[in-house]
Amino acid sequence: MKQIRQKCIIDIISQYNIETQEELMDILRKCGYETTQATISRDIKELKLIKVATEYNSYKYAQTTQDDTRISARYKSIIKETIISVDFSGNIIVLKTYPGMAQAAAAAIDSMEFNEIMGTIAGDDTIFIATYSMEHSRLFLEKFNELRD
Repeated sequence: MKQIRQKCIIDIISQYNIETQEELMDILRKCGYETTQATISRDIKELKLIKVATEYNSYKYAQTTQDDTRISARYKSIIKETIISVDFSGNIIVLKTYPGMAQAAAAAIDSMEFNEIMGTIAGDDTIFIATYSMEHSRLFLEKFNELRD
């Protein structure tokens, strides 16, 4: 069932400009797949979907087909274009994004596999990142700020 649902997701994002997980979930339901947001989120991660800019100044889900260098460049671009501010206290880092972009930015950060990160949680415009220690926070922020330059 999972493989069939994920193939349906690929078909949907290739036919429509899907901006949010909610839009994707609505179309999946119309196709007969009752699913949760958590399942959609896992599917997006497993399928390595990313958000790309459209010609209408919005973003949509897309499948990654480029090599690692181009993907890395795309992730860097997502980070540069979406992150508004960065702050931290101890082992918690808080990133503010433009509305609706936190999940795309968090997915990009997760895909870059920073060793300092225990995990990320993304809302609509805020990302919480837990690191292993305050020193790991500093190391991550050093690397992260280089990406934004």
